[in-house]
Amino acid sequence: MKIKTWLFVTALSLSAMSASNVFASETDSVNIYFARHGKTLLNTYDRVQGWADSPLTSAGVETARYLGVGLKDVPFDRYYTSDAGRQRETMQVILREMGKSQARVTELPDLREMFFGGFEGLPNGEMADAAAKKLGLASGKVLFEEMKAGRVSLIPMVDAIGQSDEKKEAETAIQVRTRMQRALYAMVMEATKNGDKNILAVSSGLSMQMMISDMTDNPDKNKPLSNAAVVRITYENGAYTVKDIGDMSYVAKGKAILNNNRR
Repeated sequence: MKIKTWLFVTALSLSAMSASNVFASETDSVNIYFARHGKTLLNTYDRVQGWADSPLTSAGVETARYLGVGLKDVPFDRYYTSDAGRQRETMQVILREMGKSQARVTELPDLREMFFGGFEGLPNGEMADAAAKKLGLASGKVLFEEMKAGRVSLIPMVDAIGQSDEKKEAETAIQVRTRMQRALYAMVMEATKNGDKNILAVSSGLSMQMMISDMTDNPDKNKPLSNAAVVRITYENGAYTVKDIGDMSYVAKGKAILNNNRR
């Protein structure tokens, strides 16, 4: 994996911090596990879901349960979600399966999914067709196929969505990446201050992809993340390393354990 030191704050954020707090100690090591939320009602209906929200389906709850069981052996020190209901609900299911229902969860609005502007709530195909046209592709179906194969670079695709938004309110790729990296920076600052070693954060797929878009050369960063997939990042010696992208092994592990217990 490509290793590089990143400054995750904007000039405005930097001006609000004292110089002594800008950099984490170079001797600290922190593992940050980002998990996509479980499947929701709008996911099931194939509708655009950014800042729009909907609850987990029964299948989404089940997958979140698998993830919680699969992550149970990781000694997490701190937990984060955005203020979106689907992320909160996913985290609560995970914590229940870990036997940590009373754990404190910190909400960071920066962990939200991308805001899709006027596309919010519309069929995903409609947004994909509009973005595909901007990219010179035949259709949204072709765009999805290219995305699944990792052949479409994420930043141009996200910006094509924004450029196609008639409301002119959708976030740009850089806006999403900046706030997600700002959230990561805040979590690492808190971890190094308190000696935390493992952090769990529930976020959303496209935002998680944007977060790592300039942190690794692994082409998997451009492939859509499944519900409950994990992206793991390690902070050490002042640098961030993307260890895993779209890891479903925790879900598989939890599913095997729960299914075995039902026999």
